[in-house]
Amino acid sequence: MEKEPITSLGIIKIKKELEELKNIERPKIIAAIAEARGHGDLKENAEYHAAKEMQAKIESRIIEINDLIARANIVDVTKIENNGTVIFGSTVSLFDLGKNEKKVYKIVGKDEADIKKNYIYFRSPIGKALIGKSKKDLISVVTPSGEKNFEIIEVKYI
Repeated sequence: MEKEPITSLGIIKIKKELEELKNIERPKIIAAIAEARGHGDLKENAEYHAAKEMQAKIESRIIEINDLIARANIVDVTKIENNGTVIFGSTVSLFDLGKNEKKVYKIVGKDEADIKKNYIYFRSPIGKALIGKSKKDLISVVTPSGEKNFEIIEVKYI
């Protein structure tokens, strides 16, 4: 069973999601299935089949979260001495050499990744290129939209 790194905020977020799924979503879907059953013939009951499909998704996500929690290796970068190296959980300021603009990314686990918040998965192309690098290093990343070149401006452990 391979450990999965996750930030201290990430573990709180997925535990909250798990509680919501168990205490809110699961009871709602059970009620929806019971109501749909009351409509008669289940063979042609679209509401019933949709509710059962949603129940399967919820139960699958509950199993996935429980597995992640069991394998979690919680990394709190605020408790690690900052030696300027990009590690899991660090926040990295980059200068995009192609677009002449600054970008800031936080290196996180799979369940925390959210490009809208600039949280990138540590196994993504950019995440892999950044891990182990330091301030002033130049990196080149092949992304689905082409090759991108960055200079690391700053590495924070926040």
